[in-house]
Amino acid sequence: MTVVRLAASTLDDLDPRVEVPHYDRRALSVGVVHFGVGGFHRAHQAMYLDRLMNANAALDWAIAGVGLLPADRAMHEALSSQDGLYTLVEREGAAPLRARVVGSLARHHFAPDDPARVLAELTSPGTRIVSLTITEGGYNIDPITGAFDLDAPAIRADAVPGALPTSVFGYLVEALARRRAAGVVPFTVVSCDNIQSNGAVARRSVQGFASLRDEELAAWIGTAVAFPNSMVDRITPVTTPDDIAELASQLGVEDAWPVVCEPFTQWVLEDSFVSGRPPLELAGVQLTSDVGPYEKMKLRLLNASHQALAYSGYLSGYRYAHDAAADPVFEKFLRDYMAEARPTLDPVPGIDLDDYCGTLIARFANPGIRDTIARLCAFSSDRIPKWVLPVIRDNLAAGRPIARAVAIVASWARYAEGRDEQGRPIALEDARRDEVMAAAQRRRDDVLGFVRNEQLFGDLARVPEFASLYEHALGSFVTRGARRTLELLNESGGFEP
Repeated sequence: MTVVRLAASTLDDLDPRVEVPHYDRRALSVGVVHFGVGGFHRAHQAMYLDRLMNANAALDWAIAGVGLLPADRAMHEALSSQDGLYTLVEREGAAPLRARVVGSLARHHFAPDDPARVLAELTSPGTRIVSLTITEGGYNIDPITGAFDLDAPAIRADAVPGALPTSVFGYLVEALARRRAAGVVPFTVVSCDNIQSNGAVARRSVQGFASLRDEELAAWIGTAVAFPNSMVDRITPVTTPDDIAELASQLGVEDAWPVVCEPFTQWVLEDSFVSGRPPLELAGVQLTSDVGPYEKMKLRLLNASHQALAYSGYLSGYRYAHDAAADPVFEKFLRDYMAEARPTLDPVPGIDLDDYCGTLIARFANPGIRDTIARLCAFSSDRIPKWVLPVIRDNLAAGRPIARAVAIVASWARYAEGRDEQGRPIALEDARRDEVMAAAQRRRDDVLGFVRNEQLFGDLARVPEFASLYEHALGSFVTRGARRTLELLNESGGFEP
């Protein structure tokens, strides 16, 4: 098979099984600036815009991507070498790869090399949306107080008068200040991160940073700028060298950084924009006045269930999510956790929750995705407080069961000790890595030591029902192992033999 290097000039040479843009990319103009061009953005928001463009719509809503971190340089180089093009590969079981080239990304900037150019994109009247995938921890929000951390070094550095921005908030606030001074309508800020009320969180962060510069500017942002909430969903594992090689061998595409994802995709978006939006509903996006029920459903069922699978799966020797999800013990634990979480949800219009939960199990067990459990375990200190602890608190307040959710927390504590059940080291990836590992090691002297961190857990360690269940769960994970602990929980609803 002839292998073709992906570029604008080679689209006509690609295997006909690979879909290519049906629109003239030279006619595109930028309407969206996106911070954090990783796999998820390229499998999700950029894909939806590409759908519209293929229907001859939204040609003035192309994306200019921005990378802020040193690690983003590699993505910048890969995309720039391919004229912003990349291959989106959908996998489902043993079915053949389904691939399309996405063309909605007009250009990509590596901000440290040219901050002035990024500011020019942000202040252009054509830019009407700025979107974000900066991870759950990227909003600089204290997990207990919910306030923006004004003392973070990067934030203080960006707040110095005249400083060139380095953080996403520095760029957003500087651009909004310039647009205001020039009489240009502000852009809408759309968060696409897995945080409940992500638009409200983004507003709090942007206004919090702006308050360091100018309280009047912060107040103006609060009233003039829209921050719609959104719920986004598509399982998108990290691209591996094997993925790149498979795309070349099976479909003849040489792509420096393709994206692999599942067929399922969902985007629920609050219809609140200050300067227009693309007709996203034509691409399958659900526009609504209230995203809240959908957000809570996704975070507490899908995202929290990933955590239910992750730590116990890793400790038990599994390294891929589909292998753990296919284990009957893990499947039952997931279903029982979802049953425990469901009473904490609000009514979700148009969603059959029985069907939704069943679909989640099938998605987790899709062997075509090869989603690593290590990816699901990463950044736990950002995720557990937002996805699992609210289930515990709501059920405690209502007098409902919490054993499965507590087991997730205990499995994290056991995982954070840094060795699996075979004694092999675990490489934790977490913003609070040293802190959580040190806390996990204290269990021999203080069984509740891990959950006494009030920045992460609030007062839960002082709640007798939680503390007792956590102590028994952690003890079982340590003495019996993860899989046996889940078996006992599945059989009896508790941790005692």
